This record gives sequence, C-alpha cells and structure tokens, in this order.
Amino acid sequence: MNTSSAKRRTLRRYASAILLALATLTTHAADLTVSAAASLTNAFRDLGPLFEAQNPGTKVLFNFAASDALLQQIAKGAPVDVFASADQETMDKAEAQKLLAAGSRHNFVRNSLVMISPSDSALSFKSLDDLKQAAVKRVALGNPTGVPAGRYAKSALEAEGLWSAIEPKAIYAQSVRQALDYVARGEVEAGFVYATDAMVQKDKVKIAFSIPTETPITYPIAVVADGPNPYAARKFIDFVATSPAQAVLAKYGFQKP
Repeated sequence: MNTSSAKRRTLRRYASAILLALATLTTHAADLTVSAAASLTNAFRDLGPLFEAQNPGTKVLFNFAASDALLQQIAKGAPVDVFASADQETMDKAEAQKLLAAGSRHNFVRNSLVMISPSDSALSFKSLDDLKQAAVKRVALGNPTGVPAGRYAKSALEAEGLWSAIEPKAIYAQSVRQALDYVARGEVEAGFVYATDAMVQKDKVKIAFSIPTETPITYPIAVVADGPNPYAARKFIDFVATSPAQAVLAKYGFQKP
C-alpha cells in the first residue's frame, strides 16, 4: 500500500470526524431551552412552531413547571436559555442570585386569579366566604411555598380573614395545572387557578368569580445569564412581544401587561 495514499485516507477520515463533531455541536447550539410557568403550557406550545418558522435551524425545547421549581433548576445549573415566571417574586429571586442577563427582563403578559368548581357541581359560590360551608370539604390550590398561584390565593384568603378557616380544607398542588386537574376530575369542591387555566378545561370546570389580588399578576421573562444559546434567547424574548405572538397569548386568555 502506498504510504502517502494511506495518510491521505487517514486525514480524510479525521476531517470527516471533525466535521461530524462540528455539525453535532452546531445542532445542539441551535436548541433553545425555555423554562416557563405551567400556566403558559398551551400558549407557548403554540408559539414554538411560529418562532421556529421565523428562525430556521432553531429548535425550541420547553420545560413547564411551577415557577419556583424552575428557578431551583436554573440555580443548580440546568442548561436553560429563557425563564418565564408567573410572578415577579420568583423573578426577583432569580435576579438577586444573578441568574439573569442584565437588562433582559421584561413583563410580557398579565393574568387574573379565579375560583372554580367542577362543571357539574350543584354548589353555589358567590364569595370566598362560601368556602366555609360544610359541603365544601376540599379546596385545591398551589402550594404557597412553591407555586405563585397558591401564594396569590392564600393572600386573598388572608385579606378576607378566611385563611385559618380554609387552610384545613386545602389540598396542595405542585403547580397551578395540578390544582386545575383536581377540580376537573371532581376530586375537590373548589379550587384556585388563573383565568387562563380555567379556559383550558372550560368543559370540565366553571368559574365562580374572579378574585382581586393586592399585586397585579404580571409575567416577567428574561434571558438566563449562563444559558447556552443567548442569541436565540434574546430573539425569543423579542418574539413574544410581537403582534402574532401576543395574538396567540390573547387566544388563551392572557392580557397585555
């Protein structure tokens, strides 16, 4: 065998291996990971393909959970590019821990808190005080220690002097969507969710009334400081503020901030 020919073949194999490795790295670099509050699940799943169509080669990967849980993942080094929270408090914590890219934080939607019951329920709810009636044995809400919607619900009940009476009936959920499921399945008599969540299962739950909150329910979004794809992350944040994206969010009941 000719030595020079063998060397050329070896070099070609090495070159092919390097090109393959670079292609793999490029593919992974094009992935955009978005960690978003559970209440954004349906709307963001619709937004993903729209963003990908405008940004060929970029694949959006979503991770949905309670805002506090997402923050913990990011703080522990999860490879996340964008963080969208259901409250300001959680994003404030992210900022305090220096987990966000400077100047990237923006409010992009607004929501409201509602009380719901199963669609076939015969119980009548006109005010929070009605939760004290004996027929109401279980009330679903996000765990206030880790779910923004649960904190809003607890605060509203405390404002009416009802928390001590309702707390023994509380069935804590790990996300607002889990609280929604408890009500939709008829496992509780009532529950607290966002208005947008109630719309997702409007055939299985009914809204009793909206609940005023001391703090407006605005959703902030930001670029994660050490995310692997900061360029696409900033493009996604700009994208959610565009008219087409806001139209999708409005379809699911979200309001402009």
